Amino acid sequence: MGHRDSPAVVSDGRDAGRRRAAGPGEAATPWSAPNGRMAPGERRLLAAMPLHAITTLHGEAGLRERLALEIAGFPDAGRERIGRALELAARLHAADRRQREPYVNHLLRVAIRIISHYRIHDPDVICAALLHDTVEDHPAGLAHGGGQPEAIAALAAQFGTRTAGLVAAVTNPMKNGPSGDSHAQYREHVAARLAASPWARVIKMSDFTDNGVGLIHTTGPRIGKLANKYAPLVPVLRELIARPDTPLDDDVKAHVFDQLDRAAQRFAAIRPMPEPDAATI
Repeated sequence: MGHRDSPAVVSDGRDAGRRRAAGPGEAATPWSAPNGRMAPGERRLLAAMPLHAITTLHGEAGLRERLALEIAGFPDAGRERIGRALELAARLHAADRRQREPYVNHLLRVAIRIISHYRIHDPDVICAALLHDTVEDHPAGLAHGGGQPEAIAALAAQFGTRTAGLVAAVTNPMKNGPSGDSHAQYREHVAARLAASPWARVIKMSDFTDNGVGLIHTTGPRIGKLANKYAPLVPVLRELIARPDTPLDDDVKAHVFDQLDRAAQRFAAIRPMPEPDAATI
């Protein structure tokens, strides 16, 4: 999952679940902007703006508009499914925050990156990207009090078995008892799941990019812990993405490797330096 914070700790009230009212003769849609209509010129610029710049300037409204632009050419059925996935994810994560932003911003960036940067136009994959944290974070909301298996079954009923299977592949299991080295267990779990699911690698890589490369946009005492969690995944993801069955073009893989290099540099800057050996002083 992405790094999620308690709303009581970090929420500043901005973009918190608000939607603009539909105008006369206009139906509310999943792309309705929380903070009012965007000027046409601003909307056109969204197609070329970096995702974190959109987040900073326009928040959730801008990210929703960017997703709408990215899927404008999809068949109607695909756009409808993606809209339903976004609204379900937004509802389940409505009280969740990352720093001072709604958690849905993270989900939007993960989905947009897959379309815009990775050139994937598969509605099953885009829906799974939007829903990738729902089973891990809110299984009871999906299955009315059930656990992860029931939540995955509920997603399958709504979005199909392939989308549900992709969500399952990037979902960490519930923790039971002492966790031991939780970071090592997380890394081993990710490697095992992604080795068996090439399409899940695409979702996980976008998620990792938002969490890892995007860690530069994170502040507070958790930043060191998050760097320690994500840094060991860099070589794991590099090896998995390089595999011939990973469904990304070679130039996209090169872009991903550059992102992993940037993430490694940022983790190295954040993580504490090891204590010097007294014998060498």
